[in-house]
Amino acid sequence: MSTFFDLKIMVQAEHIDILEHVNNVVYVQWMQDIASAHIEELGLGLAQYLELKHAMVAVEHHVQYRKAAILGDEIILRTWLSDINALYSFRQYAFYRAKDQSLLFTGSTKWACIEIATGRPKRMSPTFIQAYQVLNEEINPLDFSNTTLAE
Repeated sequence: MSTFFDLKIMVQAEHIDILEHVNNVVYVQWMQDIASAHIEELGLGLAQYLELKHAMVAVEHHVQYRKAAILGDEIILRTWLSDINALYSFRQYAFYRAKDQSLLFTGSTKWACIEIATGRPKRMSPTFIQAYQVLNEEINPLDFSNTTLAE
């Protein structure tokens, strides 16, 4: 059964912009960070990519900034896989403030499987298909009372 993956972070000074909230590009970095942490947790991280000679690369992002995060906020980064086929996986994100469970950010990424040596599209191997499972439809990833924190 596939579930979502959570990672707790604390907003640091380097995340803050001139308007005194988390800069928009930081959220995109956090998308990358949580996706990488999740695939490591699934046992299919960078080392396995290199061994298998193919990898997933981001080809499209969609983001929605909903509320500002400020210095010192504890943020829960949440991600899950919503769809998968032979060439693509689709990852969703919801970032929320821990103290009040305010939804700060939502996003999605379309990831493509490529052959590392050539950069060309490649069908996902059975190893990828087995590791990358979509979220169980009975689980509501926006129910922030349930967490699976990795720290």
